[in-house]
Amino acid sequence: MKSFRKEWGETEEIMLEKVSKLLAEQLNVAEEAVTPEKEIIKDLGADSLDIVELMMALEDEYGVTLPDDEVVDVKTVQDIVDMLAKIEK
Repeated sequence: MKSFRKEWGETEEIMLEKVSKLLAEQLNVAEEAVTPEKEIIKDLGADSLDIVELMMALEDEYGVTLPDDEVVDVKTVQDIVDMLAKIEK
């Protein structure tokens, strides 16, 4: 898998691009289909196992621990970016 580690000072736009690439790769969907407003389960076809694997991949790639109480609220691609941006600050 490619590295998506957050660079110092990375903008949310760049983070969105990296998260979109990771989602597209993991869910086997076209990268163009992964937009901020897309729901990960409803629109991109992820199931509960996909979500767990995605969160683990994000933790590994960004070197963070994602809080369970926030992960539960993640529905869209933008929600993931917002959660990562909040953690990185």
